[in-house]
Parts: sequence; structure tokens; C-alpha cells
Amino acid sequence: MRVRSLMLAAAGAALIAPTALPGAAPPPEAGPDAGHERAGYGGPSAGNVPRARNDAGTGVTRDARRRTPSRTPAPGNVRAKELLAAVRDCAPVSHDRFSSDHGEPADIEVCGRREAVFWKADLDIDCDGRPGRHCNERTDPLFCDTTAFQQSDGRQLSAERLPYVVVPGPSHRWNHREHGVRRGTVAAVIHGDRVRYAVVGDVGPDDIIGEASYALARNLGIRPDPRGGGAASGVTYILFKDSGASPIESPGAAVAQGERLARELVGRS
Repeated sequence: MRVRSLMLAAAGAALIAPTALPGAAPPPEAGPDAGHERAGYGGPSAGNVPRARNDAGTGVTRDARRRTPSRTPAPGNVRAKELLAAVRDCAPVSHDRFSSDHGEPADIEVCGRREAVFWKADLDIDCDGRPGRHCNERTDPLFCDTTAFQQSDGRQLSAERLPYVVVPGPSHRWNHREHGVRRGTVAAVIHGDRVRYAVVGDVGPDDIIGEASYALARNLGIRPDPRGGGAASGVTYILFKDSGASPIESPGAAVAQGERLARELVGRS
């Protein structure tokens, strides 16, 4: 009977939950990951539950934030009409006027303010610099594989990739160097209701003004074809004195500095 009682006791012990036995490990605590082994962190059941987790206090999941593009414009962006109002009045700094193209009347002045120089002209397409798919000897009969200024690594600028403007060569008309304009000077260029930021990347003839790279024309919504593209008029170029994007080949550097300088120009600093 004693042996039978011991056997029955052992069998009964096997039916008792492990937590009821002395020395047994306590059960896992209930929590947000109970039942799915830290779902979303690589556990066996990670594929059976949502991986997104709420950002604290927002009620919005991080995954949802990544999926939903922001439609809110960056705070402080300066509009075209604000910049145009700031450069409405021209105090000429050039000693003579420029033409928009060879054979055209010389009727364009370079104007100045304390912070910037500016002019209003056409936009001819500059495809010079490092050859690419859209800018090369086949697409542009006037193509030149060099630019007046180079990238930080010594290579020529790419008109296809870098938004840049062309300034006239120094002459009796106007010497851009005397007005704080040099390699990489940041510019705001306006066409219609678009404002785009660029750098000074090339130097052109000393009697012609109104030229910009393939990339800048495209960004402004202007047909960038070097054979027949460009804009016949209505483009405003504002060059911020003594500024400079670094490195010159970084469009982001020009945008960051240009937005700040544009806010200062219109009095929203």
C-alpha cells in the first residue's frame, strides 16, 4: 500500500502546473509582447503581427510615417513674388548694357543692392562641362567639355546634374569679381512662380547675359534642349554677394544657403 501510495502521489504531481511546484521558474509576465515572442524584433511569430510600433504620444506608427509623404511646404520658403518685389527697383552697377544674344540690342543692366546683384533676361541653355546623355557633341553643336570652374575633386561640372548660372566675363561693362561674385556664388533664379537655387558655375562672353545650365532650366520648367530650348524672356537672376556653396557640385548646399539668404533679402530673417 505504501508503494502504491507513492506511485499515485508522483502521478498526481505531474498533473500539477510547474508554478505550483517548489523551486519551479515563475511563468512569463504578461505584457505587450506576450504570446508572440517580441513580435517585430525577429521572434518566431514576427511575421504574424504588425511590425510597426507607435511613436510615443503621437498615435502614428513609424511605418505609417514612412509611407505617407509630407505635403506641408518647408517653413520659411520664399515665394517668387516676394523676391521679385525685393528686386523691383534697379540701381545699375554695370557701366554699360548687355545683349541677350549676339545681334540683339544691348538693353540689359546689372542692378545692385547691398546683399545681391541681379538682372532680368532670357535663358539660353549651357550644356558645357562633363559630357552626359543630354549634353555632348551630338546634342549641342556648341558643346565645350570644360567649364570655367571645376568640382571639388577637379572634374568639370556637369550641366545635366548641377543647376548653375553663367556670368559674363569681366570687362569694362561689369566685373563680377568686384561685386562679391565668384566660383560657387549662390543664386536664386525665378521663372513664373518657380524659385530655384543654383551656383555660379561658368563664365560666358563679356557682352552677353542670360544663360544657365541644362539642369537649372529643367528645374524651372523651361525646355532644356540646347538646340532650341530655353526661355526668350522673363527670367530673373539674383546672385547673393560673398556667398558660396560648398562643395560647389552639391545642389543641396546651394538650396540650404539660398533659402536662408532669400529670407534675409525679403526681410524674413
